Amino acid sequence: MNEQVHYLDHAATTPMVPAAIEAMTEHLRDVGNASSLHASGRRARRVVEESRETIAQALNCRPGEVVFTSGGTESDNLALKGIHWSRTAVLGGTPRLVSSAIEHHAVLDPLRWLQDCDEAEVRLLGVDTAGRIDLDELRALTSDAPTSLISVMWANNEVGTLQPIEEVVAIASQHGIPVHTDAVQALGAVPLDFAASGVDAMTVTGHKVGGPYGVGALVVRRELGVTPLSHGGGQERDIRSGTLDAPAIAGFAAAVELAVKQQAEHATRLTELRDDLVRRVVAEVPDAHLHGDPDRRLPGNAHLGFPGCEGDSLLMLLDARGIECSTGSACSAGVAQPSHVLLAMGCSEESARHSLRFSLGHTSTQVDVDAVVAAIGPVVERARAARR
Repeated sequence: MNEQVHYLDHAATTPMVPAAIEAMTEHLRDVGNASSLHASGRRARRVVEESRETIAQALNCRPGEVVFTSGGTESDNLALKGIHWSRTAVLGGTPRLVSSAIEHHAVLDPLRWLQDCDEAEVRLLGVDTAGRIDLDELRALTSDAPTSLISVMWANNEVGTLQPIEEVVAIASQHGIPVHTDAVQALGAVPLDFAASGVDAMTVTGHKVGGPYGVGALVVRRELGVTPLSHGGGQERDIRSGTLDAPAIAGFAAAVELAVKQQAEHATRLTELRDDLVRRVVAEVPDAHLHGDPDRRLPGNAHLGFPGCEGDSLLMLLDARGIECSTGSACSAGVAQPSHVLLAMGCSEESARHSLRFSLGHTSTQVDVDAVVAAIGPVVERARAARR
């Protein structure tokens, strides 16, 4: 049995960085609710507010625009439902809500819920074969009906394609429509500047950048109305009630600060590793092919198709060799269905099942790439033989 594990699933989650572990553990023994007025409460509040300022500086937003949540899924739900409900009160009727067909399920499922409850007319933008949204379709959809919100992810979690957020904002601004972006995969991988981007709300989370699980943020302009999903103590601008997890927030802030500081160097290193992996895998399996935009993509993402194979079979065969990767979104792992992202990109159901996502991160090395290259030929051959 191969005792060494080669972890290539950083898009699902990445190991905590030492700075985040240190920041978090420093406060685990502390007592004090950040909403309490006594000395212990004020100390907890200081940790939260200093962390908020650190994140705001890293993302170029105002501290008051950082709303702490339990992670990406809650932030997406809060943005979609909260902004839509607030805007519906102004627009009246059942406004349109525009997103893309390749969003994470943390966006698609709330949209489906809103539509099923007859609270929104949901329209999903199509994408081309590289996974880029159709801007002409966006122009058409925003010009013929009242629209509450546009939500387009900054970078796709499966195939790694970067979306034209600047153009989305420009189109939205012509009609006064706010823009939300799920930037969970983009943070730390590509330059991320909230103020400069022009978006009105942005989702980020801790465990994708070396922070703890269960903590994230919705960065949202103070001027934008957001109806809360839950009610209680009125924390976080009365948008997200609940006792704040000060230790986790401290770890989150440390991870965000480090990820942004090291982003350029990190991207250069991962791009070199990824390109080497893709080139050598295709040399071993000549009919393997890369999905997603070949140029405008996340530096650590290599989403490869292997004709004649089942993605789940490839994943398990590689796992037996100590190589951990994914067939796509970790939230869909184990579910025998083709990727909705690849289907939207024009792949057949069969080709949407034969892919693997290798995602590199801050602990990835050349040894990990070499391990994939050494294993992929025999693994693909065995997977194909199993289907005959």
